[in-house]
Formats: sequence, structure tokens, C-alpha cells
Amino acid sequence: MTADTDGTPEKGTYTLLIRVEEPTTVEVGALGNIAFDKALYAYTGSAFGAGGLSRIDRHARVASGENDARHWHVDYLLGTDPSFLVAAYMTPEDAECEIARGVDGEAVPWFGCSDCSCDSHLIRTTLEGVEAAYEGHETSVRRFR
Repeated sequence: MTADTDGTPEKGTYTLLIRVEEPTTVEVGALGNIAFDKALYAYTGSAFGAGGLSRIDRHARVASGENDARHWHVDYLLGTDPSFLVAAYMTPEDAECEIARGVDGEAVPWFGCSDCSCDSHLIRTTLEGVEAAYEGHETSVRRFR
């Protein structure tokens, strides 16, 4: 695993580490109200279309309050006051579902997986749980906090 590199791939799979600082309930589009505990969450997505992994910058702008548009489930969580973006793990590989399923922890049902057969792409986890999911993958990390 390559940590803290500036060799960010142009397109690929990414996992956002999101810290929720206090318990909160968030209305997440059609999923309705979801309760989040004070914890670390990992959201895994892919960015192979136009713009590629610049999508992470967009998520960061939602997390910082610079952008209030909600396009994906994760935007609803990132746009709340008690949450902040910690880091993004990235690989140029097309491994979204493999990595999402490989993150050890408690899944938030149906979150972020409306276009696949996974149960969830948001997991309540630990840093070690995310790092283990990226083992064997070409990885770069971008830290926000």
C-alpha cells in the first residue's frame, strides 16, 4: 500500500473515511431517516466516468459546506454538521463492490449501493478495517484531517 502520495489515479475506486462526532439522524433521500452513531464510517464508490476521481473533491466541498447539492447517498451524511471527511483511499482498479464487501464492520443497509447487488457501501468500521480491504490493491491515500 502506498500512503499519502500525490500520485492520485485519474479514475478508479475510492473509499471515503467519514468521522461522525456525535449521534445524529440524517434524512437520506429515498432511504429515509438513518441514525448514525458517533463512529468512523467508510463509504466506497467508483469514479470511472467524466471527471474520474475529482469526484472526491466534490465530496470534500459538500463536507466543508461549500457545496450543498446532494447527488449521492453519501452527500447527505457529509452535509451534516457532526460529520467530517478524514481521508480518501483510492485505487485505479475497478474494485468497488469487492472493496465495499471487504471492509470489516457493521453495514448501513442499502446505503450507496442502488446500482449493484451489495447490501451496502457504507460500513461503520475502523481504519484497520479499511486498510485490510485495500490489501493487494495499488493504493494511494489523501488525508483531509
